[in-house]
Amino acid sequence: MNYGHGTGHGVGYYLYVHEGPTGISVYRKAPFAHGMVVSNGKYIKFQEPGYYKEGHFGIRIENLIMCVEKGDNLSFINLTLCPYDRNLINLTMCTKEEIDFINVYHKRCYDELSPILEQKND
Repeated sequence: MNYGHGTGHGVGYYLYVHEGPTGISVYRKAPFAHGMVVSNGKYIKFQEPGYYKEGHFGIRIENLIMCVEKGDNLSFINLTLCPYDRNLINLTMCTKEEIDFINVYHKRCYDELSPILEQKND
């Protein structure tokens, strides 16, 4: 009842991080539609709320997803491809499903990004 963070919130067009029109909140009533981009918020417990230093800053592991039409339904596709820093995740607190999610996500990041990255040997 007193949750102080946006979950599945919009991404700011004018640099406002919780921009609407939609989101998963009692304050956002607009339905999701094809093409909307939102954060994936609390999809799994290691993503939010993260670490917050009151009055200073916050750090989260949070990806962006886009709402797409899938037949007669709406679904989401992940837009963000940046591996998580595993040092920031206490894997002993994660379920097998959450660890599998991390591993699948990291494999996708590697498969899609490694061909376009050059190896630099200094």
